[in-house]
Amino acid sequence: MEAVKQYDHIRVEKNSEKKTATIVFDRPEKMNFISMLARSQFSQIFDELNKDDDVRVIIIKGEGDKVFSAGGNIPEFLEVHQEELSHLAVNVAAPERSPVIAQLQGYTFGVGFEIAMACDFRIASDDTLLALPEMNLGMIPGSGGTQRVAKAVGLTRAKDMIMRARRIPADEGYQWGLITKVVPKADLEKEVDALVEELLKFSPLALKVCKQVLNAADETPLSAGIELEGKAYGLLRTTEDFKEGVAAFVEKRKPNFVGK
Repeated sequence: MEAVKQYDHIRVEKNSEKKTATIVFDRPEKMNFISMLARSQFSQIFDELNKDDDVRVIIIKGEGDKVFSAGGNIPEFLEVHQEELSHLAVNVAAPERSPVIAQLQGYTFGVGFEIAMACDFRIASDDTLLALPEMNLGMIPGSGGTQRVAKAVGLTRAKDMIMRARRIPADEGYQWGLITKVVPKADLEKEVDALVEELLKFSPLALKVCKQVLNAADETPLSAGIELEGKAYGLLRTTEDFKEGVAAFVEKRKPNFVGK
């Protein structure tokens, strides 16, 4: 594993052999809280990884074995201008190209949970607790939490969770659709590794296009979404990866996708 850069208690590691990058919230003595500086660096990290052809899957996790992230550094909110606070969601949007896996455990609160909700997959240990506790501070979530949760689970459950600052256990989060899969804590790393290996078998170009089309389904009417899907389908028909996939199917072998 090779380190890329050192940020404000965020560690980024690349594994060129496995085509992965791992973003680690690295402040275990403080429950992996995420500072305002780290938030601003988060979008920079994603921009850099988005341009790196050696990175095909991204994993986000917390340092240690007790917590993903307990959220932001609360006293800092009084030190930041309200205009800056109004644009925090920009910093937690996941990159468009690579699949992103959130590896959750323990407290997954506030901006930590909002970051997880911006990911494509959320694999959680059975001790995970999800929460957007901002109502306890006389505040609301400000990094996309209200919108992503409401789109994922509907208004009734979103209001139950957010307006009551309720902590959602892993099993309930899975039932609601907030979590992709819940596994015993001892199996968490293994489960994430297995998902990475599965994703690496597919065409990186097809995964990128599929992710964009699926994300658009949240924001476009059905007719426009179907038109977008059709155009994407036609585009992928022209790629080397599609030709390789068909050839591999006919020849009864595993395809070798190169992302072109």
